[in-house]
Formats: sequence, structure tokens, C-alpha cells
Amino acid sequence: MLIYAPAALLLLVFCARVLGDRRRIGNAVLLGLVLVLALAAWLVGLSRDHPALARNAAAVLAALLAMGIVTLACCLLANGVVMVRREGSSPGNLLSLLSGTALLCVLALLVTAAITRQHTLLVVAATAAALSSYIGFLFLCYLGYAFVYGRLYIPRKADYVVVLGSGLTGGATPPPLLTNRLDRGRKVYERIAARGRRPVLLVSGGQGPDEKVPEAHAMADYLVERGFPAAAIEREDRSTSTDENLRFSATIMEKAHPHYRCVIVTSNYHAFRAAVSARRAGVRGHVVGAPTAAYFWPSATIREFVALFVLYRRTNLAVCLILLLGGFLLWWLRPLS
Repeated sequence: MLIYAPAALLLLVFCARVLGDRRRIGNAVLLGLVLVLALAAWLVGLSRDHPALARNAAAVLAALLAMGIVTLACCLLANGVVMVRREGSSPGNLLSLLSGTALLCVLALLVTAAITRQHTLLVVAATAAALSSYIGFLFLCYLGYAFVYGRLYIPRKADYVVVLGSGLTGGATPPPLLTNRLDRGRKVYERIAARGRRPVLLVSGGQGPDEKVPEAHAMADYLVERGFPAAAIEREDRSTSTDENLRFSATIMEKAHPHYRCVIVTSNYHAFRAAVSARRAGVRGHVVGAPTAAYFWPSATIREFVALFVLYRRTNLAVCLILLLGGFLLWWLRPLS
């Protein structure tokens, strides 16, 4: 059982960090490492007692991984086509299409290198596989922990419910993405109010260059038109990004209640990145997600991952450079036969 000790130790560290602050991106990586080490320990233990069975299990896992990658690539390509048709060809909407194409290119490179056995091509393929594995591992960590985060207990005592803006249709009307956030925010507000507290619903969003009114005003009007009490709404109408949403909202809350607690409402694909941003901005609150159209979710999730990858660019760039350097040294020092 000692082979499971590293996984068990990391699991304890993971649990302690989640209890301390569940909004850390490092929690996602720890959870991924726990699962990888546990799987590796299981295979090692199986190889000791049943070598043939362990080889078969490893082969099955490898086959499932390959099939999963091909299936994922095809699904991403299909989703990319749908995104372009429904949402247009902006860079953000092309992410699923580009990701699927990149996966297929790496697979094609690996197959070509395995067939030709050409030294340089083998090294390039191995390096591309290493980089893809690193990014893929981080993405799976993010995806898994974002799922976990969205289902963790949300405190039911809060002074504010903050709803983040997302843009307006026609410059004045909240689109379905935003109305879903507002409806979820109202439900959170009512749940807190039912416990005897009277929170403030803070709508956050400024006016973009193509918008006729600040998002916060359109958001407040949407709620009031549906019977929500106007006196319970406060507006933050200067922000133009998630970071500004959080910082400017925190300023309002801090001024009125220095020891405030809040629940932040955004779309489900955006919840974990908003939580990470809230932690970095010093906002005292957790994030809940509102439903999103199924076709929109994959591309939006990839966009959120890319944003976090760039946010921690120094660490990620260092790892990628190490992998590239390893590939160069492999090519220079040890020709492959």
C-alpha cells in the first residue's frame, strides 16, 4: 500500500487547500496529480501481482486515450462549425475549431514520424506530443476542478449578490446569456432572503462603445420589469471587464460594509475563472454559475482556460521552454535509431 502514499499525501494537501480557499488554481493541478499518481500506483501494484493483466490494462488505457483524443478532435471541429454559423467568426468563436485542428495535426505528425522513423521528425513529434500532453493535462485539471468547484457548498449568508455583465443585444437589451445570470442571481438572492437576511443585488457592467446604456442599467431594468424590488438593486456602471467588475464592485461593497460577504453570479463556464480573479482581487465571496447554451459551452470553456493559461504565463512559458529545450537536446545528443 505504500505505493499509494504519494497520492494519499497530495490528496490531504488538496483537501486542506480547498478548505482554506477553494478558489486557487493550484487546487486543480493538485487534483489532477492525485488522480495520475493513484492510477500509476494501481498499475504498478497490478504489475507486481498480475504482470499480463497489467500489460493488458495499460494497452486498453492507451487505446482509450487515443480514441478519446480522436473523438474529442472531431467533436471540437463539429462544434467549431456550429459556433461560426451561429455566433460568427470572431477569434473567440474559432477556438474549438482551432483546437480540434491542432489535435488532428499532432496525431498526424505522430503517425507520420512512427512510419518514416526519420530522426528529426521523431524528435519534433515527441516534442509536440510533450507540449500537447502538458497543455492537455492542465486543461483536464481545469475542467475537472471547475466541475468540482461548481458543486461545492455556497455560503447562504451574504450581504451582496453580485451579477456580472456580459454585453447587450442591440446596445440596450440583455441577451439570453445575461438574462440567465440575472435569473440565477435573483434565485440566489431569494434563497438568502428566505433565511432572514436582506442582501443587496449588485448588478455590474459599464457601457461599451457599441452600447446605448451601461449594462448595469439594462440589467436593473430587466429585473424591475419582472417584479424585483428596485430598492434592493445597486448598480456598478463603470466596468468593462471581469477584473473591473470585481474591483469596482468590491469598492462599493467595502465602502458600505467593510466586513461584507458576497455571492458572485456569472455563467457556468466562467465561474471558476471568475473565482480565481475574485481571489486575486481580494473579493470576499464565492461564485455560482448560470446555465449556458450547450453549443456555446465548449468554445467558451476553452477561452476561459486560455485566459488562465495566459494569466499564469510565466510558469507555463518556463515549462514549455524546458520541454522545447529537452527536444532540442534529444535531437542534438542522441540520434534515434
